[in-house]
Formats: sequence, C-alpha cells, structure tokens
Amino acid sequence: MAARPLVSVYNEKNEAVGTQVKLPAVYRTGIRPDIVSFIHDQIRKNKRQPYAVSTAAGHQTSAESWGTGRAVARCFWNMCRGGRMFAPTKTYRRWHRKVNVAQRRHAISSAIAASGVPALIQARGHVIDQLAEVPLVFTDKIESFKKTKEAVGFLQRVNLWADIEKVYNSKRYRAGKGKVATVVTSKSWAQWFSTTMMEVLCVHSATSLA
Repeated sequence: MAARPLVSVYNEKNEAVGTQVKLPAVYRTGIRPDIVSFIHDQIRKNKRQPYAVSTAAGHQTSAESWGTGRAVARCFWNMCRGGRMFAPTKTYRRWHRKVNVAQRRHAISSAIAASGVPALIQARGHVIDQLAEVPLVFTDKIESFKKTKEAVGFLQRVNLWADIEKVYNSKRYRAGKGKVATVVTSKSWAQWFSTTMMEVLCVHSATSLA
C-alpha cells in the first residue's frame, strides 16, 4: 500500500500546481493478489460465447447396417472411425460464474491499492522510472483532450511515453503453426494508467495509440 498521506497535483504540462490532496483510503487496502486473480478469472468467464458441436456430428452417414454376424463396427461410439466425439459439447454448459459482491469490491480495492506501489508496477514490466511520483494525480484539464496528438504530447510530457513504446516494441511473430490460419503477429496490451487517465485518454483521444 502507498505510505504517503498526501500526493501532489500536476497540470497538463507536468507542472505541480502547488496543492496537495489526501490519498484516498482505498490505497490503504490490503493487497491480495489471490483474490484479484480469482475474481478476474470468474468475471472474465461471464463474457464467453456458448459453443457446441452439431448434435448430428458423427451420425451423418449414408451407410446401411449389415446387421449382426459380420466382423465390422456398426456403432457410433467415440473409439470408432467416423464416430461421434466423447461427451459432445452442449450450449447449456454452465458458462456464467456468480461473483460475490463483497469479494468483487475487495478485489477492485486491492487492485487500486496495488497501482500505488511503484515496486509492484515495475514488477509487471511497466516503465515508470521518470515519473514524478506514484500515484500521479492531474487536474481535470486533461479531460478536455479530443485528439490523439494531444494525448501523445501529454504522455510525453509526463514521461509515460516510454511505457507506450515498450508496447510498440513488443510486437513479434507468433511462434509455431499459428501463423498459418490466424493473426501472424502479437504484442503486449498491458498499459498502466490511473483510473481517470484510463477513462479520458483511452475513450476520448487515445483510441489509435495501440
């Protein structure tokens, strides 16, 4: 958790405005990676699209049965050639996962608290060496950005552009035969922003940065 009780406020030019704000109590929440990982896994399952094989798969054949008395396979079992799969997938599988409200709130609070610890941020590979402080608080002026070049200039002034370049440089060719029938390249999408910056920069002006 962040130990400093006060944080400085900066303007869009990365200049301290001279005021300090009290660090929200959420940053003093205990950090529980196990809860964050579990809740993230459960919530992520709620957006899955149901899939299943055809109910007639493995049973579609024009052959006629010879009956008994011949040494041939005459069934649709999963071990037979051309037969159905074992336990065909169904669309009524339990896709959704119930998430307790208290656990979800604890996970969100814990994740926000972890975003205020520089060591944990750097452990995830983010480049924050040149930042003035963590967490970094800005005035509401950045909410007026409408163009991507404004967001790029802002990120360069506050020394966050190095983290964006890290994502650009992570582009690589996918290993194996996955290059044949799918997307050839892949790159990291992990970018570290605070709550307000994520809402403003990603939604309004930084949609083309990635």
